[in-house]
Amino acid sequence: METATEIIVRPTELDVLGHVNNAKYLEYLEWGREEWYEKHDLHFDVFTEMGLGTVTANININYRKEVTQGERLTVKTRPLRRGRTSYVIAQEIFNASKDLVADAEVTLVIIDLNTRQSSPLPEKLARLFP
Repeated sequence: METATEIIVRPTELDVLGHVNNAKYLEYLEWGREEWYEKHDLHFDVFTEMGLGTVTANININYRKEVTQGERLTVKTRPLRRGRTSYVIAQEIFNASKDLVADAEVTLVIIDLNTRQSSPLPEKLARLFP
């Protein structure tokens, strides 16, 4: 199931060229993932109660179009695929004109909070993937 997170670009998110700094896109993607988890009742405390955590292992991002101050963005987040201990979230960022401004695949790993080692996906998370 896909979620959509709305963002308005603030002046503090711009770089010296007057457009959104590349690192801010990673933050936008993180906000989108957090909303996706929350929509599926997988809040941080749900994971910790299971003794689990999530670790970002890899982000492949494509910057497609410049974004400037005041623009309204939508971050779309959806499950893409899963393995035994890892999963991939697909994310796209669109501007108000529906232009794709960035897209990414984010690989995350479930870890056991006590051993700090990878752990199988909990069923509540695994069932969200195709």
